[in-house]
Amino acid sequence: MQGWGSCDLGSTPSGPKEKIFMEYQPKNFDHLLGLTGFSDTLLKNHFTLYQGYVANTNKLAARLKELRERNEMTAPEYAELKRRFGWEFNGMRLHELYFDHMSKTPRTISDVLKEKIAASFDNYENWGSDFKATGAMRGIGWTILAYDPAAERLFNIWINEHDSGHFAGAIPLLVLDVFEHAYLLDYGLKKADYIAAFMNAVDWNVVEKRMNESS
Repeated sequence: MQGWGSCDLGSTPSGPKEKIFMEYQPKNFDHLLGLTGFSDTLLKNHFTLYQGYVANTNKLAARLKELRERNEMTAPEYAELKRRFGWEFNGMRLHELYFDHMSKTPRTISDVLKEKIAASFDNYENWGSDFKATGAMRGIGWTILAYDPAAERLFNIWINEHDSGHFAGAIPLLVLDVFEHAYLLDYGLKKADYIAAFMNAVDWNVVEKRMNESS
């Protein structure tokens, strides 16, 4: 089962309803093998790295739960794990968003979404140039087209590592991994070529669905 949280088991003869916690399960992205512009070796390595974030998220969640149950929430370990948890969780979730909108049969962007993007960047071409330039910056992290539903505006944002740079309340629509593991094996230092390959592999229907669900 995808997701980690409480599960209602119903009433028991001895008392009220009980709840258990379920671990996150890694998604299977093997359907992306054979994707144009990405070697199977790179993709398999990337899937394995993503699975590590899922495993570490579960481990930290379980350990934090243990410390809470033992009333050790003032312990230095608890504080450090709390700080680490966001890094592991975002590493898991951002990879899922990244892989989810890649496809061997990519779909082009609709005119409706183009117009929405253009409204925040004067025109669609400006957005594309800015998104690619953000991704090409020196450093490791993520480049994200994010939607701020409060102001109905779109931004290209840079996420350093996984947990620094997020806009509070903004919804990730298009997520580009610019850690070196995402491209170095296939493209070496030619990050721009990797970004071009990524853009050609995007299923824009998924991006537009994220936009519609957040509006």
